[in-house]
Amino acid sequence: MVNLAGRSVNCRYTQANRRTILDSRVEPTRVLGEAIGRCARPPRLWLNSSTATIYKHSFERAMDEATGEIGATPEAKDAFSIEVALAWEGALERALTPGTRKVAMRTAMVLGPGKGGVFRVLRRLVRFGVGGAMAGGRQFVSWVHEEDFCRAVQWLIDRDDMAGPVNVAAPKPVTNRDMMRTFRRLCGMPIGLPAARWMLELGAWFLRTETELILKSRRVIPGRLRQSGFEFRFATLEEALKEILRTNDQ
Repeated sequence: MVNLAGRSVNCRYTQANRRTILDSRVEPTRVLGEAIGRCARPPRLWLNSSTATIYKHSFERAMDEATGEIGATPEAKDAFSIEVALAWEGALERALTPGTRKVAMRTAMVLGPGKGGVFRVLRRLVRFGVGGAMAGGRQFVSWVHEEDFCRAVQWLIDRDDMAGPVNVAAPKPVTNRDMMRTFRRLCGMPIGLPAARWMLELGAWFLRTETELILKSRRVIPGRLRQSGFEFRFATLEEALKEILRTNDQ
């Protein structure tokens, strides 16, 4: 069983949206746990979505499953996101499913050409000439190509020796500055105006979203996947973006 339910976090964190974001993750997980617990023949595997945002805001340290720190950082404005992530994984852990292996997929930003994805948003900024570094650009961005995400899901299904949290993220996170530079180069845009933090705050208000999505430094690496032998087809951001651009232009 694969559960990817959860409302998009691309919104303002109003009280109503906070409740919807939290409930749309925790309640399906709780209900599925109860259903599996009642099954005479329960599924052998339960893959439940989680988030790489669960790890602490970090510039210096890479975060894997064994050594990564979990917790909020005021600078990153991520207290609510950490609360959601812990409640989400807590619902999975509390489910009484002794006959079912459970995996919490701590997934990074998924890159693909589809509508509504972050790739199109960033490409649009680049094409409008405002694809420069954001808030200084030091913050790390963890990501994964959509094909590698699907391959990682299949990998976890095919194996029977992995349970608990698994980071689904490419092995080479990049800084926001490097990410935007790569976007500009591949899109043929020589300039990209940078955005200061106050500009991001103002823009987020107008776009009805939150700056945490940009400001938090997510330096997450796939420790357990790599140790298990999983090989990424798109290990670098440049490889991933080239493939998405090629596919999108066809």
